[in-house]
Amino acid sequence: MRTAAVTEEQQEIRRTLRELLAKRAGPAETRAAVTTPEGYDPALWAALAGALGLPGLALPERYGGVGCGPAELALACEETGRVLAPSPLLATSVLAAPLIAALGTGRQRADLLPRIADGTLTCALALPGGSLPLALGLTGDNAAEPWAGDGRSGGVQAVRSDGAAWVLYGEAGHVLDGHSAGLLVVAAHTGGFPRSRTLLFLVRADATGLVRRRLPTLDVTRSQALVELRDVEAELLGEEPADTLGALAATGRTAAVMLAAEAVGAARGALDRTVEHAITRQQFGRPIGSFQAIRHRLADLLVQIESARSLRVCAAQEEQGASGALALAQALEAQRAAAAEAVQLHGGLGITWEHDAQLYFKRAAADELLFGPAHRLRARAAECEGLFGDGAGAARGSVAGVAPGASGEVA
Repeated sequence: MRTAAVTEEQQEIRRTLRELLAKRAGPAETRAAVTTPEGYDPALWAALAGALGLPGLALPERYGGVGCGPAELALACEETGRVLAPSPLLATSVLAAPLIAALGTGRQRADLLPRIADGTLTCALALPGGSLPLALGLTGDNAAEPWAGDGRSGGVQAVRSDGAAWVLYGEAGHVLDGHSAGLLVVAAHTGGFPRSRTLLFLVRADATGLVRRRLPTLDVTRSQALVELRDVEAELLGEEPADTLGALAATGRTAAVMLAAEAVGAARGALDRTVEHAITRQQFGRPIGSFQAIRHRLADLLVQIESARSLRVCAAQEEQGASGALALAQALEAQRAAAAEAVQLHGGLGITWEHDAQLYFKRAAADELLFGPAHRLRARAAECEGLFGDGAGAARGSVAGVAPGASGEVA
């Protein structure tokens, strides 16, 4: 596995984004943003789109995007994760936009992608509740395990009379930014049980029969919604026959890298705050960070976080294989460890609503529920690589042995 050198362009993206977030996404601004109807600060989202072209960072230039690759988008996700900045970046640019780019017709791509790139259109991927990691192929085979209602009940059903528009009926839960997105990409079953298949459909925010309700969440910085579709007219994404499951799995491989980057950023953010507290907090006439036990715990955290970052950087270079799932598993564990230590080492402060440590702890717990758990991610990666089978899926450039710091990135 080759390592990745950080380019000047990537350094500039990191520097500009970090400066902007420091000014516009501090703790007070984040707490205010989550109380808005959108669940994020629209002005900050417009600034991210204008200054950096963040929504279209990985989209082709012919659609108004910046034309960068997964490495740049992952770097941006890491920076937004570091400060827990609520934004539609994950739902729009990581989950929905790649599906539209992969499956959409020429007209659909030309209509939607430029508006996604300039930040004026936000999107959400609507799947049955709790099925996101399976639908993306992260915790199981999305073609072998039922996750979209099995064609008979549950999930969302799509029906169509001869020559008529598609009509969707059903509900999707835990939809990231589903209450505020201007466009929903909805996974629905159609064809009845014998010819059951899953397709993706486009549903506009103002569609008749669409009911969306923002849900209370453990992690207030990541909005979720219940989406109900009551005979809602929809447009098929792309044309039949469409490799919907393949496109979802491909999106999942990239999304795993972005989620890992976010988790690594959040872990580093929690660690930075804990180190600052250890330097300033006095006990027995000296900073608690001067005690050997505290220093060792913080050093162990740094090693774990940098190991996860190295895996993430290497996974961003992999177009195939299970490296993204492995990186995500490592990042989720690093995030959980950093958040737990932040709470404990802050003492009584760490468990109060007023302190930021509880936000990092809730993000770690919620991410594990939404995208994991880590052991399922690793089990699926092992299955994909054929580690416990007949070797048909022999490992393609395992990243399990990457040493901490091999990424070459600056913290």
